[in-house]
Amino acid sequence: MDRKEEELLKQLLPMFRIEAQDHLRLISSGLIEIERSDPDEQAKIIEAVYRESHSLKGAARSVNLTDIVAVCQSMENVFSCFKRKSITLSPDVLDLLHKAVDCTAEIVSGRISQSDRPRIGQLIRDLDKLTRMQKQEVPDAESTDVKLDAAVVETRAHEPVMPDIRSAGPAEIPSMLAHGIGNTVRVSTAKLDELLLLAEEMLSIKLATGQRTIELNELKNDFVRWKKEKAKPLKWGSAREKGPERVDADAPDSFLPAFETGLTKVLKAIENDHRSFGAMVDALLDDMKKTLMLPFSSLLEAFPRLVRDLSREVGKEVELSIDGAEIEIDRRVLDQIKDPLIHLVRNCIDHGIEMPQERERKKKPRFGSIKISVSSLDNRIGISVSDDGAGIDTAGIKSAAHRSGLISNDEVKRLEEHEALALVFRSGMTTSRLVTDISGRGLGLAIVREKIEKLGGAVTLDTEAEIGTTVKMVVPLTLATFRGVLVRAGEHFFVIPSSNVERVKRVGKEQIKTVENRETISYENRAVSVARLSDVLGVKKGDARPVADNSPMEAVMLVSGEKQMAFLVDEVLLEQEFLVKGLGSQLSRVRNISGATVLGNGKVAPILNAVDLMISASKAAPAGVVSTVETRKRRSVLVVEDSITARALLKGILESAGYDVATAFDGADAFAALSSRQFDLVVSDVEMPRMNGFELTAKIRGHKDLSELPVVLVTALESREDKERGIDVGANAYIVKSSFEHSNLLEVVRRLI
Repeated sequence: MDRKEEELLKQLLPMFRIEAQDHLRLISSGLIEIERSDPDEQAKIIEAVYRESHSLKGAARSVNLTDIVAVCQSMENVFSCFKRKSITLSPDVLDLLHKAVDCTAEIVSGRISQSDRPRIGQLIRDLDKLTRMQKQEVPDAESTDVKLDAAVVETRAHEPVMPDIRSAGPAEIPSMLAHGIGNTVRVSTAKLDELLLLAEEMLSIKLATGQRTIELNELKNDFVRWKKEKAKPLKWGSAREKGPERVDADAPDSFLPAFETGLTKVLKAIENDHRSFGAMVDALLDDMKKTLMLPFSSLLEAFPRLVRDLSREVGKEVELSIDGAEIEIDRRVLDQIKDPLIHLVRNCIDHGIEMPQERERKKKPRFGSIKISVSSLDNRIGISVSDDGAGIDTAGIKSAAHRSGLISNDEVKRLEEHEALALVFRSGMTTSRLVTDISGRGLGLAIVREKIEKLGGAVTLDTEAEIGTTVKMVVPLTLATFRGVLVRAGEHFFVIPSSNVERVKRVGKEQIKTVENRETISYENRAVSVARLSDVLGVKKGDARPVADNSPMEAVMLVSGEKQMAFLVDEVLLEQEFLVKGLGSQLSRVRNISGATVLGNGKVAPILNAVDLMISASKAAPAGVVSTVETRKRRSVLVVEDSITARALLKGILESAGYDVATAFDGADAFAALSSRQFDLVVSDVEMPRMNGFELTAKIRGHKDLSELPVVLVTALESREDKERGIDVGANAYIVKSSFEHSNLLEVVRRLI
C-alpha cells in the first residue's frame, strides 16, 4: 500500500466508524426483536439485519478492515440460513450472533490486541460451523490468522480514545457506540441553520453596542472639557452628529441640562439594546442546548439486550417495555443517569421478578414485566423503573439492615414502613446473600441516590406486596443553566437550586423551638429542623442579625427526596437563571458545594449542594451533647481453604484490613477449630477433602452454639444450582471467584460483623 492510499484510509476510518456504529446498533436491536417476535414479523427483521450486516461488510472492505469483513460474512451466512429456515432460531444461536456483534464493536473501536486474534478466529469458526461451511470458508485452527488492518493500528494513536468496550458488559456496547466516536455528536442541519441565523443576528447587536460606546465616549469628553473650561461651558448642537459646540460664558449653567438630556438618551438606547440582546442570547442558548440534546433511545436501545442477558443468567423470563424514548435530554445528564438505570434494572431482575414457576403458582404470567417510562416535566425529566414482581418486604429489609449493622434492635421494632423502605438507599444494604456480578454488594441503590442527587434530582420508591415496585427519579433537563435562589449569609453570597427550595418564609425568633436538643420550626403541622447557613458553612457572619434581635428572619425551606430542613439566612435576594461553572479537576468533590456561578456584578458565588447541606447540618452536634465513641475489639475470622496459595491470599487480605485471622485446610479441621475457639465469621471454600464447604455450613447451622455464626462461601462453583444450595444450607453470602475482588470480600465481611 503506497503512502497516498494510507493517507486516504486515515481520512476514511473516522467516517467508517460513525457509519459502523449505526449498523451495529440496528443489528443488535434486530436480534432482540427476532427473539420476541412472531414468525411473520421475524422474516422481515431477519431480512433487515441481513442487509445491515451486508452493508457493514461492504463499508469495512472499502477501508480494508478484513477482520470485520470476515465476521460479517459469517453472520450473513447465518442470516441467509435463517431466511431459508435451514437453521432453527434458538437462544444459543442468537447468543453467538450477539457475541459477533460485540466482537465487531471492539474491532471498530480500535482496541483489539494480538492476544484477541484466537478469539476472533474461533468466533468465525463457530458461526461457519452453524452453516456447515467451515471447510470452505475458514482455515483450520492451526492456520487461522486473521490480521488486523495496519491502518487501524497506525491510526489508533491519532484517533480519540473510546471507552474500553472489553471492560463493559455486552449490553453496554451498542449504547457506547450510539454516543458517537470520541467526543463527537451528530447534529441535524435544521438545528445548525437556526444557530447560524441567530449568529448572524448577533451582528446587529455588535453594531449597536459599538454605537453606544461612541456616544458614551462623547459624553465623557464633553464632561472633561467642561471641567477644564468651566468659564466657557459647552453647548449641545441641534444636530448631534456635528458634535458639541462652545457656548457663551454668560450661560454657565447650560451644560448640565444638556449633559443630562444626552445621558438619558443614551441610557434609553442601552436599555432597548439590553432587551434585544437578552432575547437574542436566550434564543441562542436554547438552540445551543438543543444541539447537545440526545433522545433517551440512544441510551435505552441497549436495555433490551441487558434484560435478556441478565434474565437468562438467573433463570428468569422477563419482558421489557419502554415509553417516552423519543424525549430529548442533555447528553451530559444522559451520561450520568446511565449507571443508575442499569442498577435499577438489575435490581428488578434479581430482587423483584420471581422465578417462572413461582409466578405461575401465584397465578401471574410466566414472563415478568419491567417498564421504563420517561416523561417531560417543564424544565425537568421524570424517569420511572417499575416491575410486577413480589414487591419489597419491609420486614426483610429491617432484618437485613440489622444483620448488616445499619440499625439496632430497638430501631428494628420502632421503624415505620416508609422509614424501613428508605433503608434500601443506604450503602451496604442488601437483602441478597449471593455476591455476584449482578447484585449482593449493597451498593446499587446507594449509587442511584448519590448520582441522581448529585445532578440536583430526587429519588422516591413505591412498593406493594405481590403487585410490584416503582422507583421514580426526577433530573434536570440540562446541566448548563438552572434556576436558583440567591441568598446572603454573613458577608458571602450563595446560590441554592430552585428545585430544592420548597418555600421561603419569614420566621420570628419566638417560632423557633428546641426539640431533643435541636432547633425546629413548625411547618405544615410538623416539626422541621432549623440550621443557620453561616454556621453550617463556617463563614464569617459579618453584619448578621444579632441573636437578641426579635425581628423576623429569612428561612429557606430545602427539600431532597423525603428530607426537609430549614436554613436561616441573612437575606434572600432574588430567583433567576444562573450559568453553572465547574470547579475543575482539582476540586472535583467539595463538601456542600456543587459548582459556582458568576453574578451580574462580576463576583463569584458558590452553588450549594442541598443534600450535602442537610447531611452537614444533621451531623453538627447539638449544644451540650457530647458524643462518645466505643472502641471496637478486633474481630476474628476463620479462613477454610485447601489450596495453600488461596488460603494465604485470603489471610493476607483480611489481615491487612485489621482482622485477626486463623486458617484451616478443610471443613473437618475448621469445625475442630470452631469447637476450641470463638470466631466472629467463617470464610470457606466449597470443594475440599473430608468435609466440603456446604457440609461445614450445614453442620455450623445445626450446632446450638454456632448456629448464628456468619458464613461466607468463596468458590469457583457458579451455577445457579450451586448458589441456591449454598443459601439453602445457611450461608450468609456466596462469592463467585470469577467475579472476586478484594473490596467485595471486605465489604461483605464488614457488613456481617
